[in-house]
Amino acid sequence: MIRVNLLPSERRKAKGPAFGLQAAQKIALGGSLILLLAGLFVLWRYWALGQDTAQVERDIEAQRREEQRLTQVISEVRDFEVRRERLQQRVSLIEELRRGQTAPVHMLDQVSKSLPDMMWLTKMTQTGYDVTMEGNCLSLTSLSDFVTNLENSRYFARPVEIVTSEVVAATAQTPELIKFTVKGTFQMAGLQPPPPPPGATPPKKGGARG
Repeated sequence: MIRVNLLPSERRKAKGPAFGLQAAQKIALGGSLILLLAGLFVLWRYWALGQDTAQVERDIEAQRREEQRLTQVISEVRDFEVRRERLQQRVSLIEELRRGQTAPVHMLDQVSKSLPDMMWLTKMTQTGYDVTMEGNCLSLTSLSDFVTNLENSRYFARPVEIVTSEVVAATAQTPELIKFTVKGTFQMAGLQPPPPPPGATPPKKGGARG
């Protein structure tokens, strides 16, 4: 009589479902871990992006503050330039006025020295550097000498112009007079040397004077 042992086969059949269940559990566990890691990665990435965004916003705000500071600095520099230009203009004006303080003194002195005998001035006006002088004299020679003296003084630019000359008839109290108006341009002596007379040869530099 032949006996067949079926117990090992039954045992193997009984172990099959248990092994499959364990593999499925491992796969499910592995998938859960993968999902968990993926979720953690997404959360970390979201947090990192949030940090980067916050840092960018902080940098933008810092740049805005720096821009405002630089704008204020530029405005202060412009104000300083304006103030400096005004101060320079004032200094230039003061220096010009200081240089011009002696000009009227020299002008009156030269006019007084240029007056010949028997001539007197009745009015003198100045507009800028143009000077108009009105007066009386006894002869045209005196008037011509006055104009020549003004031109030779180097305080009046050539030519000094005789604007008007009118003969006033003599009266019982006054002799015959010549009423004149002379106009010239005042300049400080030495700034512009008088031009040589027409036809004259200018002296050579370094030459001996006769």
